[in-house]
Amino acid sequence: MNRFISALSHSLLLSGLLIGSQVLANEKISQQLPADEVSSISIENQSGTINLIGWNKDTVAISGQLDEKAEELIFEQRGAQIIIKVEYPNMERWTSSGTNLVIKAPKGLRFDLGSISSDFSLTNLHGGVEAKTVSGDIDGDELTEQIELSTISGNVTTKNLAGKVSLSSVSGDILDNNSNGRLQLQSVSGEVDVNSKATEVFVNNVSGRTKLKLDEVLELRMSTVSGDVDAKLHLKDKGLLKASSVSGDVELTFQKNVDANFRLKSNVGGDLINKLTDDEAKEAKYGPGAKLYFQTGQGSASVSANSVSGNIVVKD
Repeated sequence: MNRFISALSHSLLLSGLLIGSQVLANEKISQQLPADEVSSISIENQSGTINLIGWNKDTVAISGQLDEKAEELIFEQRGAQIIIKVEYPNMERWTSSGTNLVIKAPKGLRFDLGSISSDFSLTNLHGGVEAKTVSGDIDGDELTEQIELSTISGNVTTKNLAGKVSLSSVSGDILDNNSNGRLQLQSVSGEVDVNSKATEVFVNNVSGRTKLKLDEVLELRMSTVSGDVDAKLHLKDKGLLKASSVSGDVELTFQKNVDANFRLKSNVGGDLINKLTDDEAKEAKYGPGAKLYFQTGQGSASVSANSVSGNIVVKD
């Protein structure tokens, strides 16, 4: 009986090692788990770096080294999800130098990443990804499906994204190049610099500068309080553009022979400058403010922009 129990215990131990493992602090990591029955991966690392790379294998591989203050690395499968988590005792994570991990996983899985100060590098992921960090930077390349990348004080730098994309940073900068699909950008005081092929674009930047270069836009909505906006775009027929500002200037540069109906308003003291036609702004009869309504071509698309005291410029 004792031999049977011993053999059974040994068998269970080996089976456990196949679906999960734990690594102690300051150890080098080189481990794998099968992922043929996995649909998503959850990753949590409070500080350091995560380099996540999608590949064509049905295996999740981790390499790197744990922070000396980390308690352990949890790497295990729970149902259809693989959990990767660096554990810290008490509040040590706030002052640690960080754990640096390279993770390779099937590119079609869904990924969720969370951190306090880790930097994320995300490459070749095509099942959707959500990454949130407080002070870390996020870099993304070749990401598709539903994508949500957000940080408080870090920068977000992306290229070649496609799908439903949301990028946000409170005080960091957002730099996006060659994205497609639906693009949502949110910032408070950081700069937003985008060169995109997205057909639907939504931008909210409170005081930071926004610079957009867009192709074949069907819908563009922008709002700012005191930040300036410089948007260059090709507005499609039957497209829609709406822009609002309190004191920031808005400059809209359209393709040659844009076909649209324009409605521009200034509520207090901003100038309305039309470089598309000879139409000029009309001052309000009573009190401050002005409006400028005109049409180019057949007026297929719709452009409306309003400001309290900032200038609005339309040109080609």
